[in-house]
Amino acid sequence: MRALAQDVFRYCAPGTFAKTPRRLKQWYNIWLKISRREQHGHDCGRHAAEHGFPDTSMNTILIGAQWGDEGKGKIVDVLTAGADVIVRYQGGSNAGHTVIAEGKRRVLRLVPSGILHEGKVCLIGNGVVMNPCDLADEIEALRATGVECSGRLFIASRSHMVMLWHRALDMADEAMRSQGSKIGTTGRGIGPAYASKVSRTGLRCGDMLAPDFPDRVREGVAETNRILRSMPLGDFRLSVPGCTVRDNQLDADELVGIYETVSRKLSPFVIDSIPFLRKAQEDGRDILLEGAQGTMLDIDFGTYPFVTSSNPTAGGACVGSGIPPRAIDRVVGCIKAYTTRVGEGPFPTELFDDDGRRLAERGHEFGAVTGRPRRCGWFDGVVARYARQINGIDYWALTKLDVLDDFDEIKICTAYELDGRTIEDMPASAAELARCRPIYETMPGWKEKTSDITDMAQLPPKARAYVERLVEVAGAKLGILSIGPARESTIVMI
Repeated sequence: MRALAQDVFRYCAPGTFAKTPRRLKQWYNIWLKISRREQHGHDCGRHAAEHGFPDTSMNTILIGAQWGDEGKGKIVDVLTAGADVIVRYQGGSNAGHTVIAEGKRRVLRLVPSGILHEGKVCLIGNGVVMNPCDLADEIEALRATGVECSGRLFIASRSHMVMLWHRALDMADEAMRSQGSKIGTTGRGIGPAYASKVSRTGLRCGDMLAPDFPDRVREGVAETNRILRSMPLGDFRLSVPGCTVRDNQLDADELVGIYETVSRKLSPFVIDSIPFLRKAQEDGRDILLEGAQGTMLDIDFGTYPFVTSSNPTAGGACVGSGIPPRAIDRVVGCIKAYTTRVGEGPFPTELFDDDGRRLAERGHEFGAVTGRPRRCGWFDGVVARYARQINGIDYWALTKLDVLDDFDEIKICTAYELDGRTIEDMPASAAELARCRPIYETMPGWKEKTSDITDMAQLPPKARAYVERLVEVAGAKLGILSIGPARESTIVMI
């Protein structure tokens, strides 16, 4: 690799990197990143300076490869050690990341998990729909535990806001749906906020800085009250946390007061994120992009309509941050050693027996933000392969292996049976997926405690065989093995 990089240097005159053939640039970038990783930064930095070559950053996307709740918070926390800038690129405060470090448990809903690492800079990207009230509360909660966000947390001025009227519309819409057509929304206004964004009626974070912001809040309340009056809600009575609702109508004066107060708190955090991230890349800073939810909840590639309102997949990371696709170096897929899902929708490997209950109890499968119990099932290899294809996953971060410690036998779904035929690819239709039956292979359990293991060599042979089989079924490579809930119980191989 070093010899190839030297060829680049010999080929080019000083200061002519822009004219270098693309393939040689790629070899140079690979060598430079390896050199930095092996702590030979002084060597590559000297060569780069002599020949007018820019430094390059290692940009990583971390995605959820199932239906969310895969343990991304902990993996982000681990990967943050090697990153300089951490960007949240989509979703809202309907999903949370739980991080346990140094004996403290924190749930982060909007602020990137990297904020818990001293010296790291965090950005809430333009693809996020941000509830300003929730964010202000989260910043204060972090400050109370000794984590200061000022100067380290920034909000993209282009990111849209989830307003209290979006929560009202979300709850009203779900209340109107019949039992069979309910989405299972959290009621936090995420869907209506994205709908406002697409219909070009939303408010962006930069709008908080504008003098007409109170007038735009009044317009939003007036339009929402009109919509609510037109909805056949019957005896249903709205209750929106954070504001007063009378006869299913919001108070414009109250909401203006709420948002004027919140805007004063958040305005210092709002920036134009595009030059911010461009400079980070030019300075060779490593960028980690983290999403919420998971691949199977993607608005385009998930089990539509039982999905979220954004793109948690790798493509969404570029759109939701402003970082170009060619600047991405690797994609890490976070995946559990079994499968869970929250809300409605098809779930082929779901268990309704004692095994399912044991997975829920041992895995503490309750939503970090909502507290809702998660549906549990065996590992789904079809889902994993699909996620790898959609996201271009290079490495897996496999989590919660220790949850399976007490099982005599463990099953892996390797394919589906659909209407009498075997399929190995994910159906595009949720109705077809609901008719799929899992085809399992069974592996023996290891019946040993693994939560304290810190080295792959310490894994029981049967546990290691299970991990290797999962990776074989899913494709890609194993990059991180997370065994217990704490930051320390993680084996990093990338």
